[in-house]
Amino acid sequence: MFTGLIADLGSVRSIDRDADGATLEISTRLAGELVEGDSVAVNGVCLTATAVHEGGFCAQAMAETLRRSSLERLQAGSPVNLELALRADGRLGGHIVQGHVDGTGTIEDVREEGFARIVSIDAPHELTNYLVKKGSVAVDGVSLTVSEVHDGGFSVSLIPETLRRTNLVEMVIGDRVNLEVDILAKHVERLLKAEARI
Repeated sequence: MFTGLIADLGSVRSIDRDADGATLEISTRLAGELVEGDSVAVNGVCLTATAVHEGGFCAQAMAETLRRSSLERLQAGSPVNLELALRADGRLGGHIVQGHVDGTGTIEDVREEGFARIVSIDAPHELTNYLVKKGSVAVDGVSLTVSEVHDGGFSVSLIPETLRRTNLVEMVIGDRVNLEVDILAKHVERLLKAEARI
């Protein structure tokens, strides 16, 4: 489990693709806190560290993960948002994020408003059903507050601190991003559907 608070902006050192998926080597200052088998959220996708070395780690993404996320667009040099799994004694400063991407969205518009950057994201209807104004959503692993929900998508407002600490600063129109909606909303929906069948 994660919180959507990015611990480091890492960099893809190399990526080796084949028919089975991809092996990523990622440079990060978090390497000293990792051991093999640890979970790491990479742009919001929960991956397992298969090897840890000074200054980085390796992880594998199977073909299904690449199909369902934006990890397929990564290349050597790509910046990636990284978060280690939440410790039981840690603060839940963002919201509950599982690292199980629900789908992807596409950047529709980016504009400046004062010191904030407003980003509009096209998203599948089956995901926007779980979004509410002032609710939570994870975009490329970053816990954000939904500022607006509109036909076909939603908007978020990014403060300078978020832009400084994450790869969202590089988002441009047309980019594909990983989306994970609030797990609590999904559980409530399932309970209500079960109640309706009784």
